[in-house]
Amino acid sequence: MLSFTEENYLKALVQLTVFEADSSEVGVNKLASSMSVKPATVSDMVRKLKEKELVHYEKYGKISLTKSGQLKGMMVIRRHRLWETFLTSKLDFSWDEVHEIAEELEHIHSDKLINQLDAFLGFPEFDPHGDAIPNKEGEILIPFRKTLSEVEIGKTCYVIAVKDNAEFLKYMDQIELAIKDKVEITHREKFDQLTTITFKGKEVVVSPKLTENIFVVCSDCSKAKCSC
Repeated sequence: MLSFTEENYLKALVQLTVFEADSSEVGVNKLASSMSVKPATVSDMVRKLKEKELVHYEKYGKISLTKSGQLKGMMVIRRHRLWETFLTSKLDFSWDEVHEIAEELEHIHSDKLINQLDAFLGFPEFDPHGDAIPNKEGEILIPFRKTLSEVEIGKTCYVIAVKDNAEFLKYMDQIELAIKDKVEITHREKFDQLTTITFKGKEVVVSPKLTENIFVVCSDCSKAKCSC
């Protein structure tokens, strides 16, 4: 049985090497930054994970997941995202409330519980924040997406995912911007990248902090490929 900390490291490694990067390897410093710990702490943990054949790692080298390590990390993410989906869809939690609760629930080890939860929810493909949910084999389909900051002026797009941050999500609720909303980029300041967006019949000026944390697909492109 893995410790909660070991599972958190595997989850972070999946996030860095599968979801957020083109490379299947990551450096100690980047993982340390992701985990908010010192590089020496990461090195110690990675050595333990290597002993359990969950990562490939040589001193001063890059870290990569073994097949077993990636599957275990994917299962932590699967549990987390299914619990977030359950909390929002069945218990009326708001999307900014569920992350910390799911952080605890993701460490419950019962394949039967999670698989039945998945079936009870109707086998959802995405969680409340638009992130893809791995299936019970650890397989996941990551759709094409770009950030709102990458969309050109005059283009229209649809919100498909957002960063899972409580304060950010509260702000999204405040301006009434949600997943599946159609958004047009009407203006962007060259000096500070303040962006004017139009959605639901209103114009709102937003900062790069918002546009860089919203993922979209352009309305005139397919979800598999974008030519914008």
